[in-house]
Amino acid sequence: MKNLLLIAFVAIVTLASCTNTPPVDAIKQARTDDSLIRVYLSNNPLIKAVKDSSGLYYQVVKEGTGANATANSTVTVNYRGKLINGPPFDAANGFTSPLANLVKAWQIGIPHVKAGGSILLIAPSALGYGPSANGPIPGNSILVFDIDVTAVK
Repeated sequence: MKNLLLIAFVAIVTLASCTNTPPVDAIKQARTDDSLIRVYLSNNPLIKAVKDSSGLYYQVVKEGTGANATANSTVTVNYRGKLINGPPFDAANGFTSPLANLVKAWQIGIPHVKAGGSILLIAPSALGYGPSANGPIPGNSILVFDIDVTAVK
């Protein structure tokens, strides 16, 4: 009987570890990020961002007239990136890359605006660099991007 209970316990633990449920730490971080983003938005009432089902907040600042990007597009952008608490970490003009090679926040957000338009992205850490530090960006950082989409191919 003890062996049967042990086998059942091992089977349950094994099956439970095979689910696609995020780890408890990731769920807690997502809640923390969302709370901090809502505070940021309340402190910046001119930002009228909406929340995507992924957790990304975005605001189309200027609607363009060109094509919308898709997962297979290459985009050219001018952008400015900063941490939610203010310090900028990067900026570039004329940056070109396949959308699929960029952080998840850009993959989700950029298709919301046509070429020639501008978008503001407020990305929870999981859609940026997650718990890993990346140069001047500490782990679990909420990122804010101002992006002008100049071309979509």
